[in-house]
Amino acid sequence: MSTLPQQRSTRRPDPVTESPWVRWLLTGIALAFLALFLVVPLVAVFWQALSKGIGFYFTSLVDPDALSAIKLTLITAAIAVPLNLGFGLAASWAIAKFEFRGKALLTTLIDLPFSVSPVISGLIYVLLFGAQGWLGPWLEDRNVQIIFAVPGIVLATIFVTFPFVARELIPLMQAQGNDEEEAAHVLGASGWQMFRRVTLPNIRWGLLYGVILCNARAMGEFGAVSVVSGHIRGQTDTMPLHVEILYNEYNFAAAFAVASLLALLALVTLGLKLLAERRLSAELRGADEIPAYAGPQPVAVQHVSQHAAPRAVRQPIQVGEQ
Repeated sequence: MSTLPQQRSTRRPDPVTESPWVRWLLTGIALAFLALFLVVPLVAVFWQALSKGIGFYFTSLVDPDALSAIKLTLITAAIAVPLNLGFGLAASWAIAKFEFRGKALLTTLIDLPFSVSPVISGLIYVLLFGAQGWLGPWLEDRNVQIIFAVPGIVLATIFVTFPFVARELIPLMQAQGNDEEEAAHVLGASGWQMFRRVTLPNIRWGLLYGVILCNARAMGEFGAVSVVSGHIRGQTDTMPLHVEILYNEYNFAAAFAVASLLALLALVTLGLKLLAERRLSAELRGADEIPAYAGPQPVAVQHVSQHAAPRAVRQPIQVGEQ
């Protein structure tokens, strides 16, 4: 008696082996954590900012000290972000595309601001450029003020934000490899042409991602800027410092009004970050799908029989033919 062959099931096994109640429990804990530590504080900021009405909200934003803090924050970001952009491009290009002595040391130094407290970095600048610092007397003789002035704020912001662009570009460039640059070099392209026409288009979304993070950190930096600014109201106060001053004066509605601008900046940054992440993930997948160059093929492989070629290919093109 013959038996029919059993058909194999084409359904893939579920990689998740936990029971449904465990999945729902873990999802609920994650959502509750996000709601408690992210959504509720964000809602509280806007609720407190509008607690005295929309008129008081806009009055707090157009206050001269608030406008000065907003202006100084924008100026600081406008100086720090382009400088970090240039440094990030140069450092990532050198680390990902070349081999040189001191490469590991440069990579380690890029991560230094992540391991040093911003307050410590601010104190370093005070020790260097303060009145009692190493370069303080020399700067004072030339009437140059860095600490408790805008240059000190810019320097402190540059220090805490310079790893962001480089740290986003280095793994992206390493994943893309050097094949396209080598092909462009063989075709006679210069270094600037390779960077502008080959490398830069391939890293544009990763570059945007790093610039977004760098700009958000520059506008929201508190620790290092607090040390070097001197808290001179209307002169060296950025938006985070102005929020602290208003809160210490028990002017809570005005403090939350200025803080709401930083919250709006965070939401816009999050949206741009999600867009850049999707584009960056698509480029990384495309880089992984590109086959590696296998070198020149043997003559036997390159030879194609004319009998297998289409007739239209074998016919020569006549001059003047439409």
